[in-house]
Amino acid sequence: MAQINNISVPKLSDISLTDSPSSVKEGGANFSTLLKKSLDELNVSQEASDKALADMASGQIKDLHQAAIAIGKAETSMKLMLEVRNKAISAYKEILRTQV
Repeated sequence: MAQINNISVPKLSDISLTDSPSSVKEGGANFSTLLKKSLDELNVSQEASDKALADMASGQIKDLHQAAIAIGKAETSMKLMLEVRNKAISAYKEILRTQV
């Protein structure tokens, strides 16, 4: 069965609130890279879960416990990504409501 990687999240203490505009621009690139990496890891975990489900259905599974763990990790990762998406959409809507 495929190895599932943990999603790494940077510490809040690593983020400075007094960054210059050039470093903020770099931070935007870092955010997009982090988001892309997280989505790729989520995709890998979903594929591992799908394979585990297919193996269970066909009776080819050797370790039911590991399959259940893979499915649980994929489900938790998806829930986390959905919450991140919901928070990003909420922040975007809040920015749109801000009057200049």
